[in-house]
Amino acid sequence: MPAKPTRKSPARKRAPRSRLGKAEIEEMFARLRQLNPKPATELEFSSPYELLVAVALSAQATDVGVNKATRKLFPVANTPGQIAALGVEKLKPYIATIGLFNTKAANVVAMAEQLIANHGGEVPRNRESLEALPGVGRKTANVVLNTAFGEPTMAVDTHIFRVSNRTGLAPGKNVREVEDLLVRVIPDEYLHDAHHWLILHGRYVCKARVPDCPHCAIRDICRYRDKTPGEPVPATTAD
Repeated sequence: MPAKPTRKSPARKRAPRSRLGKAEIEEMFARLRQLNPKPATELEFSSPYELLVAVALSAQATDVGVNKATRKLFPVANTPGQIAALGVEKLKPYIATIGLFNTKAANVVAMAEQLIANHGGEVPRNRESLEALPGVGRKTANVVLNTAFGEPTMAVDTHIFRVSNRTGLAPGKNVREVEDLLVRVIPDEYLHDAHHWLILHGRYVCKARVPDCPHCAIRDICRYRDKTPGEPVPATTAD
């Protein structure tokens, strides 16, 4: 009798790996920390709730644009009770300069009502409760957990996605792959501030169209092949 064909076991999907070595990653973040020892979000806020609202408004909008709107909004309404009392129609004029303001107004008011009903008007400190709020996804929850509550989470936006792939720090096909790899490879001592270092680096140095490679503090570590030509310029530390 002919031998039965053997079945091949399905190939396991290999988890993405950093193209940078452990020592290179350590050096990368040591340099970013030296340049900016205390990185912070550029969104303006004075409470976890203000941050939550600002981050919810920032989707497909700039931090500068959000700050212009919240400078007018927050002196009038900056608590869930005040936002809920304001209502959708009265909220809209404050955020009308921000993209998708109709949807965002409805979400921010519904979020305020849910915080009052389910959390005593306080911003919850756990992912599940945050992601259950209207207009709050994983990225927004990560920003709030990290920036308001000091959790070592990693919110991956377009800047961080770009920097992670270009440099070889955490290559991935989607934001979740990049997030999971970043959390694995970034040393614990840098993880809390890594979100801000990477987003600021992507916003001001590793820009989408023409990265400013001559001013990049991690140029020699970066794996990006199409670096912008120019003589290296020493980076300056943050004030």
